[in-house]
Amino acid sequence: MTVRNLEHLFQPRAIALIGTGGDTDSLLLRNLVGAGFRGPVMPVMPGKRALHGVLCYPDVESLPMVPDLAVLDVPFNRVPDAIRALGEKGTRAAVLVGKPAPNLSPEDYRAQIQAVLDAAKPFLLRLLGPGCIDLTVPRTGVNASVAPFRPGAGRAALVTESAAVATRALDWCQSEGLGLSHLIHLGGAMDVDTGDVLDYLASDVHSRAILLYLEYIDDARKFMSAARRAARVKPVVVLKPRRGSKGAAEDAVYEAAFRRAGLVRVADLDELFNAVEILTSARKPGRQGPLAVLGNSRSLGLLAANELEAYGGTLEGLSEESSEGLALLARDPESTANPLDLGGDADADAYGKALDTLAGDKRIGGTLVINQPNELVDNTAIVDVLEAHARKSRRAVLAVWSGPRAGARGRERLKQTMPAFEGPEEAVRAYMRLVQYQRNQELLMETPTSMPEAFETDPESARLLISAALTAGRDQLNEYQAQQLLTAYEIPCVPSRRATTPEEAGREAAAMEGPLALKIMSPDIVHKSEVRGVALDLESPEAVVQEAHAMEARLRELYPDARVDGYLLQPMTPREGAFELCVAVMPGGRFGPVIRFGHGGTEAQVIADVAYGLPPLNMHLAREMMSQTRIYSMLASNRLRAADLDALALTLIKVSQMVIDFEAIESLEINPLWATAEGVVALDSRVVIRPPYTGDPARRLAIRPYPKELEEELNLPNGRRFLLRPILPEDEPALTKMVERTPPEQLRLRFFRTIRTLPHEMAARLTQIDYDREMALAVTDPGLPGQVELWGVVRISADPDNETAEYAIMVDNNVTGMGLGPLLMRRIVEYARQRGIREVYGEVLRENRPMLRINEAMGFTVKTSVDDPNVMHVTLRLDGNGDDTAG
Repeated sequence: MTVRNLEHLFQPRAIALIGTGGDTDSLLLRNLVGAGFRGPVMPVMPGKRALHGVLCYPDVESLPMVPDLAVLDVPFNRVPDAIRALGEKGTRAAVLVGKPAPNLSPEDYRAQIQAVLDAAKPFLLRLLGPGCIDLTVPRTGVNASVAPFRPGAGRAALVTESAAVATRALDWCQSEGLGLSHLIHLGGAMDVDTGDVLDYLASDVHSRAILLYLEYIDDARKFMSAARRAARVKPVVVLKPRRGSKGAAEDAVYEAAFRRAGLVRVADLDELFNAVEILTSARKPGRQGPLAVLGNSRSLGLLAANELEAYGGTLEGLSEESSEGLALLARDPESTANPLDLGGDADADAYGKALDTLAGDKRIGGTLVINQPNELVDNTAIVDVLEAHARKSRRAVLAVWSGPRAGARGRERLKQTMPAFEGPEEAVRAYMRLVQYQRNQELLMETPTSMPEAFETDPESARLLISAALTAGRDQLNEYQAQQLLTAYEIPCVPSRRATTPEEAGREAAAMEGPLALKIMSPDIVHKSEVRGVALDLESPEAVVQEAHAMEARLRELYPDARVDGYLLQPMTPREGAFELCVAVMPGGRFGPVIRFGHGGTEAQVIADVAYGLPPLNMHLAREMMSQTRIYSMLASNRLRAADLDALALTLIKVSQMVIDFEAIESLEINPLWATAEGVVALDSRVVIRPPYTGDPARRLAIRPYPKELEEELNLPNGRRFLLRPILPEDEPALTKMVERTPPEQLRLRFFRTIRTLPHEMAARLTQIDYDREMALAVTDPGLPGQVELWGVVRISADPDNETAEYAIMVDNNVTGMGLGPLLMRRIVEYARQRGIREVYGEVLRENRPMLRINEAMGFTVKTSVDDPNVMHVTLRLDGNGDDTAG
């Protein structure tokens, strides 16, 4: 399911309460009636005439009107019958307060859940729960809650899997005097889940931010797609409890997923709730600017500075003019300008002068104003000054009015215009989440560089290699086979020769030059160091034979049942100045395979300097992933010991592509991967395989990869050759150039307004697409993305239900008359039909006759828009329920 019928859940016109008349029903009814809901609330209580003065009905059939939403509080084994009755009545959403009995076996529990889903399916009736204790939408008066109080209307939505967090949120709203746009407890999420709610809230104009409390993610692909969409249009803050050292790897995968989606992760509930204030009331911080801290307490200023440094923020960077002006205002001439101590007797005038000094500084990211209220000054006047400054400021302004009692009145008033906190630490943490959100947005919109070189994979050789190993009953490749696999994806490896016996190893050594390295190959040994299975600097064939026998003897002694696949001989590779790194693939649970990068060598596990990323990767994502490690600063900035960062990023992309191509690869490790200024080379590798799943292999990935199967070579009758392919983020510069060389009149026909160029944000959104939700097919010259011209683009964007999709098309003036417009339209309609989309539609200016002729030739229905007589609304049905003559 997606967002279908969720409007009945969150914006019902009539509500039914299905219950038995118990205490929970009484509380539910009081909350439903007492929250200001404008429609009727109709209790269905067999045997009761009225409850709290509200007329009750004996059954669903007797209800005088259709309830859009039903709240069910009945024994769970009676829920399927109630759902069927509601569905037949016309209800399209239900909140399930109850849940299956706790003593059921897992099989019986699943059977009860499935019975409810089966009852709802014919009616497309959406289910929230089971065990949902709170669905509150203050703006519309919906309060399907068992809580004794409700939040006021606010601008942030809270979505939680935990009943305790929902209750804590209500208590927090009550104590802080803040509101929410939605409070949604998912309960067991049998139908409506986090992905569905994210999709809905992303389009909700009343929710300026979304707060998530998650403990698990069931459908990673659905979650990532919805989260990425939501995070592009509003802040999404997530709290997922960490699981300690035992769950560190799993937690790191979640961290990578949240970062990839653009979510801001917080550490605890206080941070989650504080995010409501900062994200819905504060202006954006300046890009990469310092936080200016000023107040009447040196100690509180220093605490703020310490917290800022701990969270990666900075005080450095004020303009020289600001620094000099603030220094004149400091209580102690020897103290710093940031944080600025105005002294305990600082009055409104002192605060005003400091704020005026900072007002013209374009370098600052935001201002934190600290006040420890005291009887020496008029604290109300200070509030007046700060409010006036905050209204004029173009940057974030935060306040700390310290003390649970002394600062309470000031905080309450300040919260009407800005985020206000009791302590400097929580204020700084909240500010840094705002900074993190903006950084995430910049990362999401950053244009990836073109790959430094084209690389040709040989998936057929890799497939034969893996198939042969699986047919032989093996669960991993030996090192020689692993090296062949890497070579098939153009990952540089040390040249190797394979031998099956010590004597054969000696003969191979005789044909090689220089000192050699010898490695034993055994599928039963993870780390060769356990049996001293690597020998270096062997100068003669005799030394090779002797060491091979010694290795096998040690192996037999320590692991008598271990198998020996043979020996690998490699020339010694100079390692002066080389960084030892590790690139790996590991199972990521629900997120599918995950790429790992970090410090390599025998001490890699002890150093524990790693970063994780989800495939697919591009150059930008690979670089961003590497930057999460400590060793990256050495790789990037060491002039005497440089590393080829492009080669490293390209290696990550190649491994990512390998994982996309072969679901049989369960895990892979290249360790060490040597990196120098000349490039990279894999010295050792290990690949674990398993029989592939049935079905679409790409479904195991949390993010849909580039659909290479849609690529098509175009050979036009005039001799021009083009490539038709899905658009890529690297195409942003080419798309911008195509727009810039297009005549203004043609741009007006395409965009319905006059434009000269595409802003970066718009160009990024048009090229960085989610292939699960939309598709854009681009006509380019043959060559590397980011290095070729773009000549035309057609796109469709489907609704979350995959029912309808809007199309848009643009063809460069220099290639008109070649038939590219009709060809692009045919291809995108074919794609929409394959996706199961029922209808393709578009808006075309009445004067755009060439486009309308294409629409008519393809069988689109053309009608005048009801909103604008100058616009034609064109539709093409793809499900047989209407005209569809496109061929």
